[in-house]
Amino acid sequence: MKILFIEWASFGNADIKDAFADEGHQVVCFPFSNKDARRDAEIESDLAKKLHETVPDAVFSFNYFPLISNVCKREGLPYISWIYDSPYVMLYSYTAINPCNTIYVFDRALCREFNEAGIKTVRYLPMAANTDRLDRLDPFPANPAIRDTDSIHAVSQAFDARSSYVVPQTPGCPYLYNVTFVGSLYTESHNFFDRMENLSPYAKGYLEGLMNAQMNVQGCNFIQESLSPIMEELYRALPMDPNPDGVETREYLYAQYVVNRKLTGLERLRLLTAITKRHTLDLFTLDPAFSLPNLCNHGTVDYYSEMPLVFKQSRINLNISLRSIMSGVPLRAFDIMGAGGFLLSNYQEDFFDNFTPGVDFECYESEQDLLQKIDYYLTHEDERIAIAKNGHDKVAAAHTYRDRVREMLSGI
Repeated sequence: MKILFIEWASFGNADIKDAFADEGHQVVCFPFSNKDARRDAEIESDLAKKLHETVPDAVFSFNYFPLISNVCKREGLPYISWIYDSPYVMLYSYTAINPCNTIYVFDRALCREFNEAGIKTVRYLPMAANTDRLDRLDPFPANPAIRDTDSIHAVSQAFDARSSYVVPQTPGCPYLYNVTFVGSLYTESHNFFDRMENLSPYAKGYLEGLMNAQMNVQGCNFIQESLSPIMEELYRALPMDPNPDGVETREYLYAQYVVNRKLTGLERLRLLTAITKRHTLDLFTLDPAFSLPNLCNHGTVDYYSEMPLVFKQSRINLNISLRSIMSGVPLRAFDIMGAGGFLLSNYQEDFFDNFTPGVDFECYESEQDLLQKIDYYLTHEDERIAIAKNGHDKVAAAHTYRDRVREMLSGI
């Protein structure tokens, strides 16, 4: 098949293009920069021209774009999209029902919500990893000294000196970090919650109580259904309106883009603070100014060349899911397991479709459970390594981009 690939600055571009090619398909790229536009006559014209020139069998994009869907509908071509962002408001566009669409989401509960509303163009498809590429990445490619056993132990002891735990090293398998988190703290400029400065004491107290209650519940998010008593105040403090071509509600916008992001930031701060009271923690995040005692903030890492090395070099890799994800397994979790890293994640229901806790990864149910499992796995090296290997092998066997390409193309 010939695939027209809608190319924008998304994660996974190289991996999915390689997967298409490895499965015997031809890929033609269409650069797409204005990904926030729902209508753009110039882009629509350019896309239609590209379709006429290349005559593809299908169009593919990471995330869903109404503009692309409308062109494909007019041209009579299948449009396949795979959404990895959450929340993703464009999914609520009226165009989602266009018959040309097959829209894959990584969250089974979200898919069920759309299917129960009669929208059958939305389907469930978990995320993936390119284990072939990840396996080729050497954590210490250009440092011959690190291959020496004494040097391995020296590096390990230097890092372990900052922690209450000194974990014996396996020769040839060095670690640079004990506990690592790669992700946003939601302290950056898109923190809409903190822009609401004129809320009444009642609304502030209501939100505080709501977030505190949600913080203690995993596997069920009740923020959106609980906002109606203060919706008018939220709107006055920070006006947000649904898109003209969408069915999303104000409650959806405030829950997913305002409250759940703030809640996730608070949760991550609380958990990272608790961890640093007992262990060293290495953080890779967008906010270079964030600091805690016993924490090393490394700033951002490149998704392709650096992030997998962090996962390989860490004894424990944390996943603290964004609270707007209903049941799905985030891309970060597949990236960690695919790189061969040990994954310790919060509870997400979709994990249990394909992975077993304590066998392929580990999950925590509370702050205390998280701390206890960090203590345990930092002192049970062989068990932790075996779990990381199982997770990697399971991803390599059934959850690669090639697996996903086969499934997506079989559905058109």
